[in-house]
Amino acid sequence: MTDRLNTDRLNTDRLTTDRLTLRPAPENAFATYLRDRRARLDPAAFGLAAPRRRTPGLRREEVAARAGISATWYTWLEQGRGGAPSAAVLDRLAQALMLTEFERDHLHVLALGRAPEPARRAPDEGVTRRLQRVLDAIPAAPAMVRTPLWDVVAWNRAAARVLGDFGAVPDAERNVLKLIFCNPAVRAAQLDWQSAARLVVGAFRADAARAQACEEVQAFVEGLSRASAEFAALWAENEVGGFGADIVKRWRLPGLGETAFDYSAFKVDGRPDLTMVVFTPATESDAARVGRWLAESA
Repeated sequence: MTDRLNTDRLNTDRLTTDRLTLRPAPENAFATYLRDRRARLDPAAFGLAAPRRRTPGLRREEVAARAGISATWYTWLEQGRGGAPSAAVLDRLAQALMLTEFERDHLHVLALGRAPEPARRAPDEGVTRRLQRVLDAIPAAPAMVRTPLWDVVAWNRAAARVLGDFGAVPDAERNVLKLIFCNPAVRAAQLDWQSAARLVVGAFRADAARAQACEEVQAFVEGLSRASAEFAALWAENEVGGFGADIVKRWRLPGLGETAFDYSAFKVDGRPDLTMVVFTPATESDAARVGRWLAESA
């Protein structure tokens, strides 16, 4: 009996030892990334003396000073301690470490488990020629690119025919909500305008909140509320929503009749502040009719 007890105790000790010594704690990916990025920086590029540096890159206190945080806290971060920094501190660390936009996003994901909010850009920054070619390569599906405030900054020919002639609209009025609430032709094309209007107001509220453009949103909402009492009433309901994966838009268009389109939206790679929206004819029959209609009106 004594021998068996000793054997059981020995096996228990081995299991405990295995847990303590053979299964090291998982590496802190955020801390590893900080150390790796710091080691890649060239001190000479910052006007710092290079002699007698035992390891490559900047020193911890140098990165901390550039980021405006204490050297002690930065050391803890590289050691996997100190808690998760705020988004603002992460942005300062990204600048201090000379990270690209993609590397900055990755830093946020490692630290907070989510990407940072889309960067706000000037509306007149426009889109690249490559993105415009992508839109133009979709001949039978209306496609456009919009900002978080739903200003339309690019579109294809099908969108101009189905959604409205964006080229003929002044820049200040080239906005999805303004067209829906203030353009009679766009309104008339909606089979169920009230439901469509309620849906876009809820989705716009969600997009505007994510964009963190409080002053711009307030000015936009006040202006559109003065122009449309219906918008003002819907906005006052404080409903928040979005477009689901099964959204189908139905329009009644002159010369085309009632047609169904599937709604899809995609973030633009490298421009998370922009969204590409594509309305694909819902059936093969719809696609054929839209194709013929666009060809006849060319």
